[in-house]
Amino acid sequence: MSADRTQYIVGVDLGGTNIVAGALTADGSRQFAMRSIPTNPGVGDEGVVDRIVGLVQSVILDTIEQANATHRDFIGIGVGAPGPLDRERGIVVIAPNLGWKNFPLRDRIHDRLNLPTTLDNDANCATFGEWWHGAARGGRDVVGLTIGTGIGGGLILNGTLFHGASDVAGEVGHTTIDLNGRHCKCGNYGCLEAYASAPAIAIRAREVLVREEGESSIPSMVNGDFDAITAQIVYDAAKDGDPVANEIVRDTARYLGVGVANLLNIFNPDIVVIAGGVTAAGDALFVPLRAEVRRRAFRPAVQAVRIVAGELSGTAGVVGAVASFKQQHLGGV
Repeated sequence: MSADRTQYIVGVDLGGTNIVAGALTADGSRQFAMRSIPTNPGVGDEGVVDRIVGLVQSVILDTIEQANATHRDFIGIGVGAPGPLDRERGIVVIAPNLGWKNFPLRDRIHDRLNLPTTLDNDANCATFGEWWHGAARGGRDVVGLTIGTGIGGGLILNGTLFHGASDVAGEVGHTTIDLNGRHCKCGNYGCLEAYASAPAIAIRAREVLVREEGESSIPSMVNGDFDAITAQIVYDAAKDGDPVANEIVRDTARYLGVGVANLLNIFNPDIVVIAGGVTAAGDALFVPLRAEVRRRAFRPAVQAVRIVAGELSGTAGVVGAVASFKQQHLGGV
């Protein structure tokens, strides 16, 4: 391949609800063919691989057309996946929201697409993406939280993505905030994820609405079907001043504030970046969240940190998966 040709890397962000993929130039400056499809975990692990492979193939073909590229210009695929991983072997050790255990995802994708493939935690990738080209640019020590079907986290310490001794560093969603709390899909009780993930927000809203007969627009928004309540509906109602929705968002902010305060006291980061659908709540979330952090974390840690919303809405995981591929295959970002 000619040295002056542009190289491309495909990033894949595998979530419990959606798979997002797109192609980036190797320097991350341009994006192509960014798209999303439902994960459909019910089709099983191999069925999800089929969906990933088809999505990547369509991203490559569209990028070739849009950028006047060729297949030879694609140098690899970076994949972000949920759950504790064995990065060296390319295995998803456990992914509660997908129902996977010890699944060799990296090799399945590599063997189907015949391109070098790397695997990293999806929340690590989202944090890495925000650090590379998003809201955490310029940070030295960064903590990231991604809030969606679950709650993931990522740690960048002294400018380097930190994985820990066995690739499970940053699993902030499974830190305990209530000793005798709600049951979590991971099997533990009182995990942050069991209170502040999108499904948990919807569950808490249903519980409040069943218990109370207060004024709320949420029942009419779902035509009385409480099972149809989602976190997005709660955010939308909160923006319109709904008192029940505002209560749910304030409680979510307090739960997240407890988790973030713990992280500040442990890692003393200069940036905490929060990504995912929950950021749609805006100041209704971030004002009480920052207040809770101020109440609980040491003042020097609070004074040193910026708590910000992610900038790469829907694409941080893809951008970070590309960055992770570069780090693992090319020795740096």
